Amino acid sequence: MVHQYKNNGYNIVLDVCSGSVHVVDDLVYDMIAMYKDKKFEEIEQAILEKYGDTYSKEDIKDAYSDISELEEKELLFTEDVFKDVIIDFKKRKTVVKALCLHIAHDCNLACKYCFADEGEYHGQKRELMSLEVGKQAIDFLIENSGNRVNLEVDFFGGEPLMNFDVVKEIVAYGRSKEKAANKNFRFTLTTNGMLLNDEVIDFCNREISNVVLSLDGRKEINDMMRPTRNGKGSYDIIVPKFQKFVEKRGDKSYYVRGTFTRNNLDFTKDFELMTELGFKEISIEPVVTPDENDYAIREEDLPTIFEQYDKLAVDLIRRQKEGKPVTFFHYKLDLNGGPCVYKRLSGCGSGTEYLAVTPTGDLYPCHQFVGHDEFKLGDVFHGVERNDIVEEFKLCNVYAKDKCKDCFARFYCSGGCAANSYQFHGNILDAYDVGCELQRKRVECAIMMKAALADDEEDEAAE
Repeated sequence: MVHQYKNNGYNIVLDVCSGSVHVVDDLVYDMIAMYKDKKFEEIEQAILEKYGDTYSKEDIKDAYSDISELEEKELLFTEDVFKDVIIDFKKRKTVVKALCLHIAHDCNLACKYCFADEGEYHGQKRELMSLEVGKQAIDFLIENSGNRVNLEVDFFGGEPLMNFDVVKEIVAYGRSKEKAANKNFRFTLTTNGMLLNDEVIDFCNREISNVVLSLDGRKEINDMMRPTRNGKGSYDIIVPKFQKFVEKRGDKSYYVRGTFTRNNLDFTKDFELMTELGFKEISIEPVVTPDENDYAIREEDLPTIFEQYDKLAVDLIRRQKEGKPVTFFHYKLDLNGGPCVYKRLSGCGSGTEYLAVTPTGDLYPCHQFVGHDEFKLGDVFHGVERNDIVEEFKLCNVYAKDKCKDCFARFYCSGGCAANSYQFHGNILDAYDVGCELQRKRVECAIMMKAALADDEEDEAAE
C-alpha cells in the first residue's frame, strides 16, 4: 500500500508496509500513482499530455526505472508481512508492564470536558487510595510482569497531589522492592498544578521520570474550560507554578498538556502562548466528547483544524532551523526505529499489558474504562478474574478493525484508542472517526517535517 500527498511544497510518498518515505518531484509523484494500473506506454503518454515539453521521453524512462528499482528493493509497493505476526501476538502470554494508579478519585478543579467526572468516574464515590492498596498494586505488578525489568506506574486522578503523602510512600515502597525483584520502576505523574509547591517539585525532580502539567493555553480559554470548584479561573494560580517547576526540572522529562475544543479551534495561538511562557515540551490534544456538548469537535471543524496543524508544522520547522526547537508531542515520529512491531499493531496495550487501578484496588483495562462495571477485570488482591475481557483486548489490533485495514496511518496510531471507540460505537473493535481523521493529518504533518528538516540538513552539507 502506498500513500501519496502534498504538503508545504513537498511531494511525499509513503510506502505503508515498509515505512519508507520518499520525497519526489512532480514527474515521479504522478508516475507512482499510475505505476500499478497502467503499462509504461500509457504512463508515458499521460505524462507527455499533462506536462508537454517539461519532461523528455528519456526523463520518463529514467523515472520509471527508478520506481521499478525501489519496488525491487522493497521500498515501494511492499507486501504486508505483519498479518502473520499478529497471530503470534495473540498467542503470547500476557504480562503486565504498566499500571495507572487512580491515587485520588477527587479533584480541586471542575473541568467541563473531564471524562473522569471531576474524579467520580461514572458514579464512583470520591475517595483517596490507601497506602495498603498502593503497596498491593506494586506487588501485583511485580508478580504479573514476568521477566520484564522496566515497569511503569502512573499516578493519576482526579488530582494525584490531593493524596501526595501516599504517592511518596508508594514510590518509596516500589524502590525498596526493585533490587530483590530485579525490577526498575519508572514513575510518572499527571497534575493540574493547583497544589504544586517546593516539596512536590523537589520530589518529582528526584523520583518522577515524567510529569504532565495540564494547561489549555490562553487565560480565557483555560479558565473557560478548567475552572476551580468555586467557578473561578485556574490560570493565574497554576502558570507561575508550572514555570517554576520547568525551570527547576532541568533536562528531565515533562510536557505541558492542553486540550482544544470547539471554543479554540485556533489552538496554534495557545501553542504560541505556551512557548512564550517558556515551555518547550507541549501537547495539545483534541477533546473527545459526544456531539451534544457545545464544545465538541465535529466533522465540519476538520478543515479548520487541518489548517492549524499545517500552520503548526511550518512554525515548528522554523523554530528548529533558528536553533530554538520546541517539541510537539503528536509530531514526534521515529521513521528509522520507533515502537516494536507488536506495539505498532496493537497500540498501548490496554486491558493486557497496561491496567488501571481504582482507589479500592479494582482493575480495569485503562483509566477511561473505570466506572464501567462490565469491564472490571478483578482487583490487585485477587488478580485478574475476567480473562475473557483480557482476551477480547488482546484481539484488539489493526487487523481486527475494518476501518484500519486500508488506512495508511495504521502502523502509527496502532488502531487508535479502544476507549474512544467504545464511547462512540459501543465496540472496542470500531474506531472514533473524527479522531482517525485528525490522526491521519498529524502523521502527514510529522512526515513532512522530517522531509523539510532533512532537506535543510542536505543544503547545509552541500555548503
